[in-house]
Amino acid sequence: MYRKLLFLILITAIVPVSGALADGHSIKIGAIFDLTGPTSDVGTSYAEGVRAYVDWVNGNGGIGGMEVELFWEDYAYSVPNAEDLYTQFVEQGVVAFSGWGTGDSEALRGRIAEDQVPFVSASYSAALNDPNDSAPYNFLVGTTYSDQLVIMLQYMMDQWSADGNDLAEMRVAFFHHDSPFGTSPLADGEAVAEMNGVATVRVAMPRGATDLSAELENADNQLGGMTHIIIQNVSSPAALLIRNATEIGMSEFVQIGCLNWCSDEILVELAGDAAEGVLGALPFGPHTVPVEGQTDPAAWLEANGSSLAETSLHFTQGWWTMAVILEGVRLVVESGDELTGANVKAALESLDGFSTGGVTSDTITFTPEDHRGNRSLIIFAVDMGEWQAVSDVINLREMPMSDES
Repeated sequence: MYRKLLFLILITAIVPVSGALADGHSIKIGAIFDLTGPTSDVGTSYAEGVRAYVDWVNGNGGIGGMEVELFWEDYAYSVPNAEDLYTQFVEQGVVAFSGWGTGDSEALRGRIAEDQVPFVSASYSAALNDPNDSAPYNFLVGTTYSDQLVIMLQYMMDQWSADGNDLAEMRVAFFHHDSPFGTSPLADGEAVAEMNGVATVRVAMPRGATDLSAELENADNQLGGMTHIIIQNVSSPAALLIRNATEIGMSEFVQIGCLNWCSDEILVELAGDAAEGVLGALPFGPHTVPVEGQTDPAAWLEANGSSLAETSLHFTQGWWTMAVILEGVRLVVESGDELTGANVKAALESLDGFSTGGVTSDTITFTPEDHRGNRSLIIFAVDMGEWQAVSDVINLREMPMSDES
């Protein structure tokens, strides 16, 4: 509660700029955040990182003598709210947009294409990577949910086999947020599991649930005994699931793994000792693994009374996502071309090896044919209350998966 209050205070403190620097113009960027909705546990820190990067850029001279003006609102994870705010900000002249959820990002992609507004979402749904058809203006900085699930599943299968077990005896439950975000990668995970003879079942996690023991027991019964769980949800419900699994004695013989939105410090805090040994697919590294790309975010937080240890890795995730958006803007401004959404899109498609200073496990590269900036991640595990790497970088960039269909 204290951390969430701190996030909100910091976010409120960074008011949207309305002035400009040397030449009397500003660069307008739109953004929607979930500060009060069902994903606000992770959305608050992410939003703070996005806004902090804008503040940092303006404090360092802006872009080409222009201040970045961020138009933003809390949309509380409501698709109608997202659509209304998107329309409002486009009418105010934004040239790029920082989005959030899967449902709203997928719902808006047609309008985004018509308006020619590059849209870099916090959703990593593989369906948004369709630059030659339905989603030409959507870009994904993080590893897609499909790639995350395939990497996590492959890691679990490798460990299972290395322990002398038969894959035909491996049984995996996909516990997921009951939304397009939650279901986004499941078909791809199921396809890989089926190819390897691994049994799976989907289990929706009811919103607002206070106990998930019944869901755990039902999944166990359906599979004839679970061996693994992979969670596609945010931190709070994932922590509840992990605590319940421990309470009913299931975690002793079931390996649990989280995809990126529950692989964070929030999960460790909420799950406590029950989080020990939980695996995480982390496209964005935690503060426990210091890298160069954390230096400026850490300095900004210190100047504003906080630290990377007090936020979560989603702060640097938001910071570097906005950094990618504004790198596209910077390239257009430096080229002398007109600052339009179409030109920002072209600039983003020219990014080749944009460095996040090690915050992501690979540099960010887009092409006109592929808007997935990163196809790699590292598998971490909770060890003594901290996320520690248990794999090398696993990169699928040269290994096409079913999420390309």
